[in-house]
Amino acid sequence: MTNAVIIYGGNSKQSRLKGILDKAESYFNNEGIVSDTIFVHDLPADDLIFANFNSELILKANEQVANADIVVVLTPVYKAAYTGILKTYLDLLPQKGLEGKTVLPLVLGGSFGHLLAIDYALKPVLSALGATNILSGAYVLDTQVEKTEERGYVLAPEITERLDRVLQLSKEEADRYFAIK
Repeated sequence: MTNAVIIYGGNSKQSRLKGILDKAESYFNNEGIVSDTIFVHDLPADDLIFANFNSELILKANEQVANADIVVVLTPVYKAAYTGILKTYLDLLPQKGLEGKTVLPLVLGGSFGHLLAIDYALKPVLSALGATNILSGAYVLDTQVEKTEERGYVLAPEITERLDRVLQLSKEEADRYFAIK
């Protein structure tokens, strides 16, 4: 059975980024893929900032990544790159912590001016962590995720379709990798 973990690199569960998370979790659930989510901002700040590799909660999060076939890295764009909080967690993954994983970057940004943040900022660090199967991912404008009064989110139809395609690709790639292995 395929397992997935979503690394949520936002600093709040009230962000439009949560709408993309909800979509990914729903997709995996509908496909029978067991998934967990690591909310990086819920990990102990001192452990992240002081790089406490022995933190019980960091070790547990790293175990979730180790057990996953698919790793979704979900982040908003800040200052033309992924968030600092995401970087503090990625620094605590083992050197080859993404080796043998299908990695899917999903990024939320305020303008198309940051579209290349996936290729120029995020992919190099994922590659440094041993990821060799990094998918193109998806870049979503924050205007394409509407926050509702009920504290839910509505994605623009084109975003729903694009996310369905990249999530399906992540499943196919993981299945292909493990069929070969």
